[in-house]
Amino acid sequence: MEFINYTLIDGVGTLTLNRPHRKNAIDAGMREELKEVIFAMPQQRDLRVLIITGAGGAFCAGGDISGMQAGSLTAEEGRDRMRRDYLSWIETLIRLEIPVIAAVQGPAFGAGFSLALTADMILAEPDSRFCLSFMKLGLIPDCAAFYTLPRVVGMQRAKELAFSARELSAQEAHALGIVLEITPAGRVLERAQQMARCFAQAAPAALAMTKRAFNVSLNSSLETMIDIEATGQAVARTTAWHADAVQRFLTKQPPAFRWPTTLD
Repeated sequence: MEFINYTLIDGVGTLTLNRPHRKNAIDAGMREELKEVIFAMPQQRDLRVLIITGAGGAFCAGGDISGMQAGSLTAEEGRDRMRRDYLSWIETLIRLEIPVIAAVQGPAFGAGFSLALTADMILAEPDSRFCLSFMKLGLIPDCAAFYTLPRVVGMQRAKELAFSARELSAQEAHALGIVLEITPAGRVLERAQQMARCFAQAAPAALAMTKRAFNVSLNSSLETMIDIEATGQAVARTTAWHADAVQRFLTKQPPAFRWPTTLD
């Protein structure tokens, strides 16, 4: 891989965007590598948690504008291209049945902001900046931001961020619920790795079913969610992980899953 780095160690996958000279803007080469790596993830049974980050002090500046050629495609060709080259792997990423953590430094603009929003949790350093910058180019938000952003900030705020294309500081993004935690400078990846190691020791079936249920909850009825809960809990109770956890509790052993509340 030339434009991304991907490692999988002890259940923790780390996907690093690696075009630091362009603030990790997504060009055709990076896009194809992202497709290849992300399409393979659902089949990686030893992948328990994924971290997405960027090299060189930036998360992702969005699509590489230097490669954009206005009017080079018809509307039909552009639609097919978006589905094939972007939305296919973005959808796969959102549907992953593992926790996904975005570790953000510097700018997360345009498609970079959308990419961060595919994560279940966004961690950011104090100098991080977020911007749904598409309106500045006469474009609409892409990479599934229409789906992800309103679910985080609500419809009115999502519209305001898209219409205005204004920048958010890490502090405002945290206040809006976009960022889960602001870490000390230089330590966002360390905190993401700490959380990821914890997830890698958690019950995989319970994590998968919990994520799947939350992903469909806002589009479902109470009846549907109750049925998903009843079925999922019945499955979770059959797992060896649950049996071990109960045994640990009864014999007063420490639990296998303990959330790291702060950096060491």
